[in-house]
Amino acid sequence: MAYLDHAATTPMLPAALDAYVRTARELGNASSLHASGRAARRTVEEARERIAAALGAGPSEVVFTGSGTEADNLALKGTHWARRSEGRNRVVTTAIEHHAVADPVAWLGDHERADVSELGVDKLGRVEVDGLAELLESHASEVTVITCMWANNEVGTLQPIREIVDLAAPHGIPVHTDAVQAVGHAPVDFSASGATSLALSGHKLGGPAGVGVLLLTRDAECTPLLHGGGQEREIRSGTLDVPGIAALAEAVVHAVATSRAEAERLAALRDDLVKRVRAAVPEAIYNGDPDDRLPGNAHFSFPGCEGDALLMLLDATGVECATGSACSAGIAQPSHVLLAMGTGEDNARSSLRFTLGWSSGQADVDALVDALPEAVERARTAGLT
Repeated sequence: MAYLDHAATTPMLPAALDAYVRTARELGNASSLHASGRAARRTVEEARERIAAALGAGPSEVVFTGSGTEADNLALKGTHWARRSEGRNRVVTTAIEHHAVADPVAWLGDHERADVSELGVDKLGRVEVDGLAELLESHASEVTVITCMWANNEVGTLQPIREIVDLAAPHGIPVHTDAVQAVGHAPVDFSASGATSLALSGHKLGGPAGVGVLLLTRDAECTPLLHGGGQEREIRSGTLDVPGIAALAEAVVHAVATSRAEAERLAALRDDLVKRVRAAVPEAIYNGDPDDRLPGNAHFSFPGCEGDALLMLLDATGVECATGSACSAGIAQPSHVLLAMGTGEDNARSSLRFTLGWSSGQADVDALVDALPEAVERARTAGLT
């Protein structure tokens, strides 16, 4: 099997798996006061400190959640609820957000009567900052929160988070960023970014599924989604997943410590993939910013093909990839990201995402290139039929 879908999930790192298994053998609820509980609490707090140090945050800014999706929902709904008032009810988002952000923003509009403003992107998938500047000139006092992803999950384009924060800061508007795809793959410093909140997910960087983090500044206003035991600064109640948190810390520390060397390795592997795909299928269209993008991301449109059909043909040969976000897999509609970039609907439907990770090697690229030409030909024939 050639696995080219690391943006959906990546294998657990050996150190993270060892930490999970070791901690799972130990007894203790981190909220209990007896010895076992104190030991579990020590594990959690040590993990909190390690994650904070790796990401340029304070330990008290690390809020553990059950996923990146929960972290995004908590940041967006919680910030909006805490800050909305008479005359202030606007959420600013972008046209290319992951569904973990896009759907809660839409929910706030539909169910909480929030006014939603959406920023467009250019043809490379980069958010148009000038549009935000224009919006804030007339509506800054109405905005509860601005959200923009750090790196796009489909085409890999990195976003101008610092520029967005600089525009928002004079108006006192908090900025949330979904950094699920970025942490461990691109330089991420929470404090230096100026963002108010940042979401990450364990299983995207070599940790376990079922655990995530919301980095949240101490002075942030955020209404809880969950009420119960008052864990995590009373912002996120619920018994903490101690083994998951221990494994997540191992994954974050390792991914960040090795990110520069790994980015160079993956970028070289990706560039070889791009070059050889273009040679094998000259009509293929490379999507996203060719330079300012995630190192392991290669996103193509294959004109004349249906992306779903092409994916299944490759899957039959042992090559696994994606048509877009795993959270929207199986939905027969073109990528909203590509449409926002100005791609025609037919080409948007013909797209595939190939993503590399820590376990990727040359054999994965070779397998793709060997299987792709015949798969494209068969997909086009099926489309014509």
